[in-house]
Amino acid sequence: MRTVIVLNQDAMGHGDQELGRRILKSFLVKSGVFAELDAIVFFNSGVRLVGAESPVRAELENLLEHGVDLVPCGTCVEALGVKVAVGRIGDMGEIVRRLAAAAKVITL
Repeated sequence: MRTVIVLNQDAMGHGDQELGRRILKSFLVKSGVFAELDAIVFFNSGVRLVGAESPVRAELENLLEHGVDLVPCGTCVEALGVKVAVGRIGDMGEIVRRLAAAAKVITL
């Protein structure tokens, strides 16, 4: 079973942003338990997570090393001026194909 995680913001949940960043970091550390985690796709402010100053860069690099594809939306990267430090830039067509092919999609 292929699983894709969608990160469409730079924190997890709604409400306190600092808390949302802390629990997102914890989630990414623990997400290695998803044996079939194929990819994480990023769009809107979620693309900030793949930037050089990302507070979860180390966690994302670890997932990348374990075969998880990290795909930020190129339009979003350009619009927000993010310099991608981890993962590879994709486009909305690729993101849609990834979501359509996934057996399970988890949106945070």
